[in-house]
Amino acid sequence: MKHLADLLLLGDPRLYETCAPVLEAELPLVSDWVADLHNVMEEIRAKYKFGRGIAAPQLGIMKRLIYLNVDRPMVILNPEFVSVSTETDDLWDDCMSFPNLLVRVRRHRQLTMNYRDEHWQPQSWNVTDWAMSELIQHEFDHLNGILCTMRAIDERSFQWRPTPVTNL
Repeated sequence: MKHLADLLLLGDPRLYETCAPVLEAELPLVSDWVADLHNVMEEIRAKYKFGRGIAAPQLGIMKRLIYLNVDRPMVILNPEFVSVSTETDDLWDDCMSFPNLLVRVRRHRQLTMNYRDEHWQPQSWNVTDWAMSELIQHEFDHLNGILCTMRAIDERSFQWRPTPVTNL
């Protein structure tokens, strides 16, 4: 079982690699990979109070696999964007691989994506929810070796995550 210490951090060269597709023959491995992704996401949530999705390469699993857990767990294998909206919006993006840094990026408001689920069934998803669209784009970028630091709007698009106030 992988843990927070196994999470690749900013600067690790593997984070900049393009991932290989998940093969149907590898389907028996997916449940273990997802368990690792889930476990690390839960540890991030406990320590840093954020985390809705994680991509396999963040744990050194160089496969096109995204694990989301917003309202329910969801496994996305070999995603492909069919279309993205021309309408965009800006946000302060965060990433588990550099949890104390926020990066101002521009993302598409909506997208349509084809992928396979954990049962190898083909799926199509028209994502109209802005929060879900930007999350999927962030995780999809990981599969292509792109970090949100590389999508910064300009040189002033970086800030430290505010530290929560605690009662002393």
